[in-house]
Amino acid sequence: MKNGKTYLPKTEEITRKWHFIDADGQVLGRLAVRVAALLRGKRKAIYTSHIDCGDFVVLTNVSKIVLTGKKLEQKTAFSFSGYPGGAKLTPYSKLMAENPEKAVRIAVKGMLPQNKLADKQMKRLKLFKGAEHTHQAQAVTK
Repeated sequence: MKNGKTYLPKTEEITRKWHFIDADGQVLGRLAVRVAALLRGKRKAIYTSHIDCGDFVVLTNVSKIVLTGKKLEQKTAFSFSGYPGGAKLTPYSKLMAENPEKAVRIAVKGMLPQNKLADKQMKRLKLFKGAEHTHQAQAVTK
């Protein structure tokens, strides 16, 4: 760096790639860390924490994600309606059986910054229960 100036990428310079990840047999937390890093763009040379420079992520086979230990029986997902008595605790055994996409969204969102930037980054996460997805056009064949 010459003369100590900080480099800030412009919106025209940010290129977004598509990453396709098969979640079959992957551990939920470890996968969420990888996905959050891709959504934020932390592996790019132009990464800046307050600028959205992340990539798109397509996760397939979300229904085959595993939880280690006794988390499937003991871990719960918390949601609150905002009203008195509006707290809901959903066990992960029920959540993974009925809606595994929601479990992945909760895990990834918890690993992103808690601000407006995270909402933009979460929109680039595409989740699919099975192996088929609707983003074949973005896949680059080599």
